[in-house]
Amino acid sequence: MSAIAGIYNISEEPVSREHSLGMMKALQKFPADDVQIWQKQNIFLGCHAQWITPESVGEQLPYYDYERQLSITADAIIDNRLELFQKLQIDEDEGEIIPDSQLILLAYYKWGKETPKHLIGDFAFMIWDEKRKRLFGARDFSGARTLYFFHKNQRFAFCTVMQPLLALPYIEKCINEQWLAEYLAIPNMIDVVDSSITVIENIQQVPPSHSISVEDGKIIISKYNTLISVKDVSYKKDEDYVEAFKEVFQTAVNSRLRTFHSVGTQLSGGLDSGAVTSFAAKSLQKVNKQLYTYSYIPENDFIDWTPSHRMADEQDYIKSTVKYAGNIEDHYLRFEGRSSISEIDEWLEIMEMPYKFFENSLWLKGIYAEAKHQGIGVLLNGARGNFSISWGPALDYYGLLLKKMKWPRLRDELQRYSLKTGITNKSRLLSVIGKKAFPLMNRLGQPQEVYQLPMLINPEFAKEYKVFNKLQQNGIDMDGASKYNIYEIRKRHFEKEFMWNSTGTSGTKLSLRYGVWNRDPTNDIRVIRFCLSLPEDQFVKDGLDRALIRRATEGFLPDRVRLNQKVRGIQGADWIHRSTPSWDSFLEELKQLVKDPIVSNFLNIEMLETAIPKVQEGPRPEYAFDPELRVLMRALIVYRFLKSFYLEGGDIYAKRMAKTNVGSVRH
Repeated sequence: MSAIAGIYNISEEPVSREHSLGMMKALQKFPADDVQIWQKQNIFLGCHAQWITPESVGEQLPYYDYERQLSITADAIIDNRLELFQKLQIDEDEGEIIPDSQLILLAYYKWGKETPKHLIGDFAFMIWDEKRKRLFGARDFSGARTLYFFHKNQRFAFCTVMQPLLALPYIEKCINEQWLAEYLAIPNMIDVVDSSITVIENIQQVPPSHSISVEDGKIIISKYNTLISVKDVSYKKDEDYVEAFKEVFQTAVNSRLRTFHSVGTQLSGGLDSGAVTSFAAKSLQKVNKQLYTYSYIPENDFIDWTPSHRMADEQDYIKSTVKYAGNIEDHYLRFEGRSSISEIDEWLEIMEMPYKFFENSLWLKGIYAEAKHQGIGVLLNGARGNFSISWGPALDYYGLLLKKMKWPRLRDELQRYSLKTGITNKSRLLSVIGKKAFPLMNRLGQPQEVYQLPMLINPEFAKEYKVFNKLQQNGIDMDGASKYNIYEIRKRHFEKEFMWNSTGTSGTKLSLRYGVWNRDPTNDIRVIRFCLSLPEDQFVKDGLDRALIRRATEGFLPDRVRLNQKVRGIQGADWIHRSTPSWDSFLEELKQLVKDPIVSNFLNIEMLETAIPKVQEGPRPEYAFDPELRVLMRALIVYRFLKSFYLEGGDIYAKRMAKTNVGSVRH
């Protein structure tokens, strides 16, 4: 795991030592096991290395292959090493010690620009091909590692994070208003739909599943991977699907245990993280290593206000998993005295941009810090599980059965589902299923109530960048109701790379800050392809939603967790409770925000002013998911970012000040 950096002067002007050292100096805030550079005339490569895998210890990176005249710098853990050894005819004894970066280099020597198609893992790399005068790189299929770049006036520079690029004197720090407009207009957790742009106007990024080639003065960015053409899998018996899944999933988990440090997991009381944890614990036991789990729980004085089918404190279910799986040292973290509000400035420094996941920001960062303190190298999670291993929305599937008039199957499934969930009102179930089956007829009836965040973006700013048209073209509806059914949503989740981008950004930057690599077996491309290839009846079966993972974890998870369909954990329900000590300052800062003459160009001040009275009522924990309070928090995060951007020398206000004839800015 590394932060990588580089400069390529296309004009063949030698790279200034001041420029290369300036980039590396900007990376010094991150912990490092080694720092190396390689430079030859007009090309510079750098690596700020954090050793995670056994092969990475003492690794020479950047690495120059004199025989092949190739040089590489890489931020990568490759998971299909054995497969690559065979394809590249590498002796197994040699393969045991070869670093992932050199494996990528050998793959490039064989396959050239096709290399990323052969790699499985989390990676971002850049290769200098001296013979072809080509700089080539790629980012893994889901964007688990970031890769930013600048290109202008025959100068090309790249880095894992943006700040070192801004250390170069020819890169101006100017806000990208197109990025900001998309970010503010999108109501859900997606940052922007154009995953090639960033919040800095002059800095771009390689999108997930894309490669970049700089050759003959041209930059070509190409998509190398798609998941939409997966072939269907068919077995004779249901048990065969389960066994095949377990084999693929165990491979994915084992691939991510490769570290000379300890291994941890982020564990909740649910199926995804539970499956990852239980499979990992059994594998580690075979090599006499213990698994460490980290679980977030609310403060002692928090009163759970959530409905009976939800739980804010999953501790009982977590302990059931820990006891049943065995070989686990469990940790329960309350983070007393800290809140989503108190974490904003630190998160802005980490992300280098605004963020939307404030409800969970506290424990996400806190778990990394605790894992670092306890010597964890790899921190597992199951974040992608909802659309891969634990897919299986029962009511939507029953809607398909109704639409296809599969009456006996539907009747049998509903009977079993009712028994397992405790839902006895069959007419209510049928009403919901009917709406799933015939959504158009439902839309023609009474207007639906939808959960909708108020519009954060200034309407004039939105109009200036035609942002609503762009979002609609990318399938994002502004009224809070999706025109897609759940199956189309899942398909789009794997088709559109912007769906993946924000999680990769936070994961990369947290890992660099704490020296802990976040790895998700449910995001393994082999697992995803397998799950996408299965018939839908494997995911909903015998009254079980998420049926595949429930069947596959028999013997791995206790039935209390494995077969639970009555209650689910809910994250972030306590963010207002935690923010009580900061509530007055929160209110005062919001009042300052709505009076800022420059911010008003970007944010919908009229809407924010109507929402502020809810804050004046005082902190009410049951408002944790209230749309107005959530949008006020998002506004505050953007406001803080814009202020810090300006104070750090970023050019954000000149354009807007000229438009509004504002002579001074309030801070």
